[in-house]
Amino acid sequence: MFRPLRLDTKATPAQRGPDRDALRARYLTVRRETEILAAKLTPEDQQIQSMPEASPAKWHRAHTTWFFETLVLGAFVPGYAPVDAAYGHLFNSYYEGLGSRHPRAERGLLTRPSAAEVTRYRAEIDARMVDFIDAASPETLAKAVSVITLGTHHEQQHQELLLMDIKHAFSRNPLYPAYAPARTAAHGSPAPLHMIGFAGGDHFVGHDGEGFAFDNELPRHEVKLHPYGLGSRLVTNGEWQAFMADGGYKRPELWLADGWACAQREQWSAPLYWSAEKSGQRFSLQGLVEIDAAAPVCHVSYYEADAYARWAGKRLPLESEWETAARHMSMAGNFLDSGALDPQPAKGSARLAQMFGDVWEWTSSAYAAYPGFKPFAGPAGEYNGKFMINQVVLRGGSCITPAQHIRASYRNFFYPHMRWLFSGVRLAEDR
Repeated sequence: MFRPLRLDTKATPAQRGPDRDALRARYLTVRRETEILAAKLTPEDQQIQSMPEASPAKWHRAHTTWFFETLVLGAFVPGYAPVDAAYGHLFNSYYEGLGSRHPRAERGLLTRPSAAEVTRYRAEIDARMVDFIDAASPETLAKAVSVITLGTHHEQQHQELLLMDIKHAFSRNPLYPAYAPARTAAHGSPAPLHMIGFAGGDHFVGHDGEGFAFDNELPRHEVKLHPYGLGSRLVTNGEWQAFMADGGYKRPELWLADGWACAQREQWSAPLYWSAEKSGQRFSLQGLVEIDAAAPVCHVSYYEADAYARWAGKRLPLESEWETAARHMSMAGNFLDSGALDPQPAKGSARLAQMFGDVWEWTSSAYAAYPGFKPFAGPAGEYNGKFMINQVVLRGGSCITPAQHIRASYRNFFYPHMRWLFSGVRLAEDR
């Protein structure tokens, strides 16, 4: 039987330190949102792992819970006894300093604990976390608040991963199951694509110190940019079809050498999830749907994005160019909160449309440390820094990113061959 955590404190309201009500509300809201996403899945759905890079939905739910149990309760509660000592091995992701880990590619073999047991595990840790937030001393909570906040943003990342991974798993099922009911398609003609110019000169990029940021967004620093242009909207499916019709996947002169080798080895001929058997259709979280020529192209690798940009006579933006253009823009967009779960055609007459939401936008910037970078203190120091090699930065969020999770300085990163993320293309040019 689980043993609920109970802490005692004699602190008066004036001595309670950090805003406990806001912290508790943030924690419970994020945790509830994960369960809402998982509620659409059967226990069998939650067990599947369709490729080594993906994880079962059940594992995502357990891992994010392990994060709070280990990095918060285990670190700040004297004599803390874990719910199950085996969970530390099963649900550790990549934290070498926190002990052994089950192989990533074999997470789908973990039929035990069951999805129901994971639900109980989540409920127990939620109860213990609420006890901790409510009753910890002001000094202890002041030390823990940054880790709790990091944990909520970490869980929002896993909400997106959960949807990415179940989409890939469902796409391998010949029944093409839908995660969510189909929505009315928003077909139409996209606004003409044109390039919008931005001045060069000295600019500051990186998080400005207001609110939460991951360590890889820091420190804020100065960059020198040459004049450049950005596409007024994202590249569409229709424009990608023109690339395909012009032999884009068959012309090695358009591709980086590694990209061409990858495309040949994997026999790429279209974006991921475009159906080879059912012409004009693609797989989505709503099942098989018609390809909307006006919607942003999605599920293309960095290699494909770079080849397309070269075919179009353009290039991909630097992440500093993207951030400089986006810094003072509204972050309204098609995020997870919209319920669309799919990229949508550009709307209205915004000067620079779709900078936030719809699809993550590949940049041409390698994922590397900013000058003066320092990782988070303690075990969380393994969160970002050790991955700063051989990956590429993406910006802007997607249609399955929680809206409150994104900001102009946010740096996502993936390997250049990966396609199951909700990734697309915005063109850039030199001026």
